[in-house]
Amino acid sequence: MTAATRNRVAVMHGVNFDVLERRDAGLYGGRPLSALEHQIEGWARAARLEPIFFQTNHEGSFVEYLHRLPDIADGSVINAGAWTHYSRAIADALGVAGLPAVEVHLSDVESREDWRKVSVFDGLVVRKISGKGAEGYREALEVLARELGVSA
Repeated sequence: MTAATRNRVAVMHGVNFDVLERRDAGLYGGRPLSALEHQIEGWARAARLEPIFFQTNHEGSFVEYLHRLPDIADGSVINAGAWTHYSRAIADALGVAGLPAVEVHLSDVESREDWRKVSVFDGLVVRKISGKGAEGYREALEVLARELGVSA
């Protein structure tokens, strides 16, 4: 990789991801976040991307991380959990970051409760991927690799 290569990707997880293995396995996969991140890291490296992982249960911390994002990453994969559906603060911070982002959901939010069908990130992300489980992250990384001009 050259110094000009844009390949740093922040993979951001929001509320309740620290207890992912305790959530409904049918919706969320039944394994800990560390195992999911290990798999994501392999996919990222295969796509010639350098992943950085972040998780918090504090909305303000998520916002502050997005504010710092342009200094540490070139794009992001965001699964903000429930915040996706109502946090205008996170949406505004995502807009301020101004980097290509892909929204990911492990479960199929379109076939769940009506409130989950709303995303405050609409228009701020290059793609929304939902209902593909962990594989959704692989797809998100492939989308970002293309957006960033990184070829595998």
